[in-house]
Amino acid sequence: MEFGRVTESELDNIDFSLPADPAFNDAVLNGVPFKNPKVYIGCAKWGRTEWVGKIYPPKTKEKDFLQHYVQHYNSIELNATHYQIYGTENIQKWADKSAGKDFLFCPKMYNGVTHFGSLKGKDLLTTEFLKGVLAFGKHLGPIFIQISESFSPNRKNELFTYLQSLPKDLQFFVEVRHPEWFANTAIANELFSTLRQLNMGAVITDASGRRDCAHMYLPVAKTFIRYVGNSLHASDYTRIDEWVTRMKHWLDKGLSEVYFFMHMHNEATSPELTIYLVDKLNKECGLNLQKPTFISQQQNLF
Repeated sequence: MEFGRVTESELDNIDFSLPADPAFNDAVLNGVPFKNPKVYIGCAKWGRTEWVGKIYPPKTKEKDFLQHYVQHYNSIELNATHYQIYGTENIQKWADKSAGKDFLFCPKMYNGVTHFGSLKGKDLLTTEFLKGVLAFGKHLGPIFIQISESFSPNRKNELFTYLQSLPKDLQFFVEVRHPEWFANTAIANELFSTLRQLNMGAVITDASGRRDCAHMYLPVAKTFIRYVGNSLHASDYTRIDEWVTRMKHWLDKGLSEVYFFMHMHNEATSPELTIYLVDKLNKECGLNLQKPTFISQQQNLF
């Protein structure tokens, strides 16, 4: 991921502190811990050749990456669907790889809908996209709608009208990127209030060069976090520590679902930071989440 990327020399001068929760969240979290919260951890892609010999067995072919990925993570932020509309047959093959597991695919809306031209007149493309991803069946997680970085609040009515047209029986999370969505509190509150009315979540993106996108708004009692690390820079670990503290706070206050997706500008080291995250979450929140296991560790088990 290139969004929010800065040079390594700039990292030591960035304030990575997470902002305080807005008062907005008080109307969403009831203060009572959810009995069995769902916590899903994943990456954006399973097709990482850098993981062959690390968490994928040596000489693993790309066609087999997914069947190994599901042994290490319980979800994926599925970027593949952002670049192509897949038919039900292809989607079903992916879903079959996770058979018998509590594994969720969180498909990213096709960019032909969100990044090219107006959101108006996209009913057919949206329908074809949704028809495909519905083939995930019980393995379908929230659908992630990323709006283009050039899409400003001047087009809010276009965005709100499109979101209102979407099926009410599916869970959507929306990511906006234009700085003006966050620069004005009134604009931000209108956006997140609209999402709350539509029972849609807000994506929180924690990237080094775009601290405004780490906004902490919870329109629903669920969160979808896109964390962008910096190849195991020291700040990656302190940032994860702070996220674990915040997620525990939200879970204690009544958050019912967490989707946390690990991104790196260099994805080779995503498994290492995932292990650190899961160990901290399991310890602090009393969870029993699975985590990546390196090939050397797998061999030692036998």
